[in-house]
Amino acid sequence: MDEDFWAVIPAGGAGTRLWPLSRRSSPKFLHDLTGSGQSLLRATWERLEPLVGHRFLVVTGAGHADAVRRQLPMLPDDAVVAEPAPRDSMPAIGLAAALLERRDPDAVLGSFAADHVVTDPDAFRAAVGEALVLARRGELVTIGITPTRPATGFGYIRQGASLGVPGAPSGCRVEAFVEKPDAATAAGYVADGRYKWNAGMFVVRAATLLELLAEGHPEMARVLRAIAAAPERLGELWPTLDRVAIDHAVAEPAAAAGRVAVVPADFGWDDVGDFGSLAPLLAATAEVGGVRVVTGAEHVLAHDATGLVSAGSGRLVAVLGLADVVVVDTPDALLVTTCSRAQDVKKVVDALVEQGRSDLL
Repeated sequence: MDEDFWAVIPAGGAGTRLWPLSRRSSPKFLHDLTGSGQSLLRATWERLEPLVGHRFLVVTGAGHADAVRRQLPMLPDDAVVAEPAPRDSMPAIGLAAALLERRDPDAVLGSFAADHVVTDPDAFRAAVGEALVLARRGELVTIGITPTRPATGFGYIRQGASLGVPGAPSGCRVEAFVEKPDAATAAGYVADGRYKWNAGMFVVRAATLLELLAEGHPEMARVLRAIAAAPERLGELWPTLDRVAIDHAVAEPAAAAGRVAVVPADFGWDDVGDFGSLAPLLAATAEVGGVRVVTGAEHVLAHDATGLVSAGSGRLVAVLGLADVVVVDTPDALLVTTCSRAQDVKKVVDALVEQGRSDLL
């Protein structure tokens, strides 16, 4: 356990592709989606605690701060930072960096999303350990996931030459971050071998991150440091910040300048981005008649069917003769689709927004 190392957990987003399970008022990181007995947020804390002890900052929306504190009662109140409004990942992680920089100019932060799944926490912690070695040298470090399939829903990292750093034998230079590819391009990436999934995990000295941010977004860096110096000004200054992801604001330009390292790793990672990715993560014990069940197994009947069912309304859900089906039943909404169309669930949410159905969002 390293006394200068802090875990930053950005806990934002609405998980729109997991609607109607995930809503703005109750996003996916607050749910137990895999049948593990704990929420995704709590599982994130559990795998990081051996690395950082009590040194956590969770950055979440103001409307979710109380729920986060209830799920992580072991954290002090000031470990939960409430954003007045969403501004994407750069302001959230940048604010955490500014707060940590004031506490310890040499602090190193590791940013890990609250809503991801890791099935091999020991391998995860080993990769973070290597990243920490590189971050102390002044690198912006990302962890690249060895792809298991030609996924089109993830960005990719093109891995370059080995850095040859003692204590971080896997560390390599990042040549570029690339956007989500089409199917043919993704297949080429997997066959190439140099491309890793971009899981959005970063390890870096807090001061280094803010210095990199200041190169392209000097006003944002200045405002974040001003908020850290005077937290009572958060509500006043936060709306002035641009919405921008950390990849676009810092990681991509830093990679182009040869200042980003990657630790390639394989620890059973998934971002649980949609119902298609959720189904394989559910335990086999959660199977009823051929379908995997997220919740409400006692209310599910299935025969000659495959796919995923969540029965959360208390009603009986019967599935007969359907393959690759997704049925999500909640008290106020019912979703029926297929795993292969799971990425399109966001279109339903978009339609609800257009119709002004905020009661279902």
